[in-house]
Amino acid sequence: MPRSATAVAVLAAAVLAVPEPAVAATSFTVATDGSGNYTTIQAAIAASSTGGVITIKAGTYHGQVRIPANKSGITLQGATGASADVIITGSTPQSTAGAAGSATVHNLAPNSTIKGVTMQNTYGPGSQALAVYAAGDRQVYRNVRMLGHQDTFLSWGGTGAAQIRQYVYKSYISGAVDFIYGNGAVVIDSSTIESVNRNSSNNGYITAAATDDSNRYGILITRSVLKSPAAAQTVALGRCWHAGNASDAIGQVLIRDSTIGAHIRQSGAWQDMSGWSWRTCRFTEHNNTGAGKTNGTTDRPQMSASTAAGYTSAKYLAGSDGWNPVQ
Repeated sequence: MPRSATAVAVLAAAVLAVPEPAVAATSFTVATDGSGNYTTIQAAIAASSTGGVITIKAGTYHGQVRIPANKSGITLQGATGASADVIITGSTPQSTAGAAGSATVHNLAPNSTIKGVTMQNTYGPGSQALAVYAAGDRQVYRNVRMLGHQDTFLSWGGTGAAQIRQYVYKSYISGAVDFIYGNGAVVIDSSTIESVNRNSSNNGYITAAATDDSNRYGILITRSVLKSPAAAQTVALGRCWHAGNASDAIGQVLIRDSTIGAHIRQSGAWQDMSGWSWRTCRFTEHNNTGAGKTNGTTDRPQMSASTAAGYTSAKYLAGSDGWNPVQ
């Protein structure tokens, strides 16, 4: 029999009331020996959904890993929890592949987490060669090792005032030249930063910030240890990178509440770059200890306690949405 208009309406309402089935985030295991779902990390990323979890078994994984922006919320995690057990490695220089092409891990995904792995570029001296290119907002790197020589870890949100944020916690970063750099808001917390010994009177520079002048926060190193086997007073805390010779790239770096080794320069801890004086940037320290802390030289600016209250990890990362991954 034909249904009445009322019955049809009731039926239609009932159909519309049935929720669409949720799309579950995917979980995959990667293992070089074939005991997982995939043998390469890149294949697992391609198969993963937004918010997916990729567990990587112990082993060495060669070649670039690229995490696209449409994989928001993805997690890459080492299976053992020991970062030395899972090694993602490459040796491509920027001189032949560009910054993005050289990066062993090129992470564009917002809200992503990488933990318990090593990411390295073994190219060595002679060219910039990135271990990690962090190009997405609200990224967390926990218990990782980033190993390189020049330009190990880049936080880059493109030109202009738009800024991305990364939180690096209980990790290890090594390099020689500008090995923590970029224009993002980056907090490196409770980590070890080791300068490679180039056996030179100039053993390099730790940071190269290009923070846009409209952004209050750039690179914060806090509760960390700065160390090196290099000779005393041969490593600079950083230099002023006006990326693309832009006058508005007024880098901001604060090193606070950290232990600084004797390898750090007293005079000349902050260096000029490409004709730009370091004094055009915003470089300060606060409440550091260790053999390399300032001995009172006039070219190591110290931030006052009252000002430092506004330069905490949470404030660096809060942005306009209140993001707070701080441990």
